[in-house]
Amino acid sequence: MDGGDDFSTIDVKFTPTIPHCSMATLIGLCIRVKLLRSLPKRFKITVKINPGTHASELAINRQLNDKERVIAALENVHLLTVVNKCISNGMKGTN
Repeated sequence: MDGGDDFSTIDVKFTPTIPHCSMATLIGLCIRVKLLRSLPKRFKITVKINPGTHASELAINRQLNDKERVIAALENVHLLTVVNKCISNGMKGTN
């Protein structure tokens, strides 16, 4: 995570477990949503996959940083439920 030049930007890079990880977009979305909910509105958040660590790196990075795509994804009730669960307990399940 990098504080950026003016300390109003947060740049997060993450590495998926494997180059074809099917959960990479969901993981990135969870990171983005958690930061959006946790930080003041003045922060510009960028979430990206570390270069060279995923087969679809460019496409996923575009999705994760497109405000309209993120909003559309979160309008999907099922996806929003999964993201909320991931953020609340790290996908550990309910005990």
